[in-house]
Amino acid sequence: MPDDGNRYEFIGGRLYMTPAPVIRHQRVLGRLWSALMRILVDSGRGEVFSAPLLVEFPGTAERVQPDLLFVSNERRAIIGEKQILGAPDLVVEILSPTTAHRDRGIKLDLYARVGVRQYWIVDPVEDSVDVWRFVDAAGYGRFTGEFPVRLRSERLGVIDLDEVFSRHLDLRESRD
Repeated sequence: MPDDGNRYEFIGGRLYMTPAPVIRHQRVLGRLWSALMRILVDSGRGEVFSAPLLVEFPGTAERVQPDLLFVSNERRAIIGEKQILGAPDLVVEILSPTTAHRDRGIKLDLYARVGVRQYWIVDPVEDSVDVWRFVDAAGYGRFTGEFPVRLRSERLGVIDLDEVFSRHLDLRESRD
C-alpha cells in the first residue's frame, strides 16, 4: 500500500484511494463514535476505533480502512500493534458520493465473506442506517430516528439517530 498520507484500500485485486471526508461526514462520524463509546466501551464490551486504521483479513489480500469499527473482548486477539488482523464484530462506513457504490457493493460482499458480524452503512443524506447482520438470521434492516444497538441477540443500548444526523447541531458547530 502506498505510504503517502492518503487512505487506500485493496479489495478484489484493485487498489482504491479514498479522498478526505467532508465536514458533514466528520460530524456524523464524531457523533456516532461518541454514541458507540458510551454503549460499547464504557460498559466494558470492547474497543471502538476510527479511520485511518488498516484492517487485514488473514488468508486474503483484502485491506480496508473503515470509518468506524468495534472489536469485542472475545475477539481482542485480532488487535495488532499497527492494525486489526481479522474480522471486527462491527464495521461502519459513512457514505460519500465517491465511496457509496463500493460501500454498498464490494465491501458488503467482502464483510459478509470474511466473518464480520455486523455492517452498518450510514447515509448522511437520507439520515438512515442500513444494518446487515451476517451471523444470525436477522439479515438486513434500515433504521431512522431511534436505533437499537445489538450484537448477536443481545440488545446493548439505543442510539438517537436524530441527534447523530442533527443539522441543527451542524449549524451550531459551524458558528462555534
